[in-house]
Amino acid sequence: MNDLIDTTEMYLRTIFELEEEGIVPLRARIAERLGQSGPTVSQTVARMERDGLVLLTDERHLELTEAGRERATSVMRKHRLAERLLLDVIGLDWAEVHVEACRWEHVMSDAVEHRLTELLGHPRTSPYGNPIPPRSDAAPSAHAVPPAVDDAIPADEAARRGGSFAVARIIEVVQNEPDVMALLQSVGALPGAVVTFAFAGDDVAITGAGHTARVAADVAAGIRVNPA
Repeated sequence: MNDLIDTTEMYLRTIFELEEEGIVPLRARIAERLGQSGPTVSQTVARMERDGLVLLTDERHLELTEAGRERATSVMRKHRLAERLLLDVIGLDWAEVHVEACRWEHVMSDAVEHRLTELLGHPRTSPYGNPIPPRSDAAPSAHAVPPAVDDAIPADEAARRGGSFAVARIIEVVQNEPDVMALLQSVGALPGAVVTFAFAGDDVAITGAGHTARVAADVAAGIRVNPA
């Protein structure tokens, strides 16, 4: 990880992501997502446990402590606000803002985050349809329904059903692949857009805006959609 990346915050954000997606946070899942070795992940998690940020349950699941969740939520909030700034104000390409925001999330102060929230008009979702976590002092009504418990289905399931679906959101792990994101952009598969999904061999064909693109089924599973 480069000089602008805080390893602890990346781990906390990854656990937050897994929870959003309804996946049990395990050290193996962190290793997969961050491309790190098992021993490296175990050492980092042990340090975070000593620092009071995570707990390792008897089932070997990772749970955020109150302090860990507060920090993880803050990092994710800054990340998704940075995405909005990069797209809506700076004009960076939609397919590229996630990777750039991964750097900004670690250097943004709370004061800047508060001012940015006002500047952007208190946005509720990221450019990829994911909810921007509210500040810890926000009213309960400001808290969005966690993505893991909403009604959206994975796009590979949509392909099995066939027909048109509205894109709800694109999960974080897919956003890490700019080439895949550019493909989605080329067919207009952005949050709110209606596109069709169908299997093409082992891949999923996505058709929209007069074009068709193919992605692997596991990538399609990271695109969450609702019936149009």
